[in-house]
Amino acid sequence: MASRAQEQTLLGLCDGELDSNRHRSSFLTNKVGGHPDWLPGISRQSPRCGRCGAPLAHVVQVYCPLEASPYHRNLHLFACPGAACSGRSDCWTVLRSQCLEERTASRPAPAQEAPPAATEWCDTADDWGVEEEEEEEEKDGWGGGVEEDSHGQEETTAPEEKAGEVDVSSRLQDLNLGASREDAPVLRPFFISVAEESDLCGERDDLRHAQQLLREYESREGVAVGELEGGCEEKYEKTSARHGDAVFSRFMKKISLCPQQILRYCRGGKPLFVSEPPPAAAASLASAACGRCGGSRTFELQLMPALVSLLRRTDGGEAELEFGTVLVYTCTDSCWTAGSGAAVEELCFVQTDPDQQLFK
Repeated sequence: MASRAQEQTLLGLCDGELDSNRHRSSFLTNKVGGHPDWLPGISRQSPRCGRCGAPLAHVVQVYCPLEASPYHRNLHLFACPGAACSGRSDCWTVLRSQCLEERTASRPAPAQEAPPAATEWCDTADDWGVEEEEEEEEKDGWGGGVEEDSHGQEETTAPEEKAGEVDVSSRLQDLNLGASREDAPVLRPFFISVAEESDLCGERDDLRHAQQLLREYESREGVAVGELEGGCEEKYEKTSARHGDAVFSRFMKKISLCPQQILRYCRGGKPLFVSEPPPAAAASLASAACGRCGGSRTFELQLMPALVSLLRRTDGGEAELEFGTVLVYTCTDSCWTAGSGAAVEELCFVQTDPDQQLFK
């Protein structure tokens, strides 16, 4: 079921390493790296690179149910860690999977309000699962990621028969696909927490107001106090004249509010491009149709440059993943057939340098 356009941009931030000895993630967990946590009834998939054929590493998992939808919903992003495949869209794969909520645990009474340190994705159900998680008996760790036993534990309150079927099915799938999953490189897992970009804009407006008051005081008293610290936006406005690229300047100006952001989520919103897409890519993005239902696609999220430094393999090897941004477009209607066991491939567009942009 389609969702209304997301009214605000949500920023994903690294929230500490996901230690498998202390935490057990589930499909409700938003994370970087590790193994993908598939929804019940979804067959495990091991996508391969469209260029070299190597197994892709799992990069990001996002739990993103849509407003008024009866489905749990995940997006999984995979990429080839090979150096020769870095920055190519055909070396990335985005899979969307869904399952009816009734297939998982029954809903208990809402849990107590999260601690003040926790930040909700938004105030409605069209979020990344905070409302879902608050209603689950065992939380997936949003809002800090520091409790030892509250990060994304598997649901256990479903009816015994259904839970048993899902568990047996999952074990069989793991046995059948174990070898291929072993071949795929694994990236160090991290929790993702959230901040609303509008909150950061509020801080910027407060700074501007304070600077205006300071200027008025200096003018009235005839003294020079100096500038208040901050004003990242103004610095990047000056960058545009030096760099000569208005699109890149806008990109840097926007992320200057929170340089540590690793992900931006705004379904139905406008993406941030690193540079102007080539005409062919721009035309393809504008007309891209869902490969499953033939309907239109809409922008949903993008990965940001700060994520690159976190992408390290658990075996100590180098993950040669470099990008400026990775943009994800999904089916506007989020088409799905109840009972379907296969994830739907969505569209991604990787930007690095203008000459290296390739469209998938």
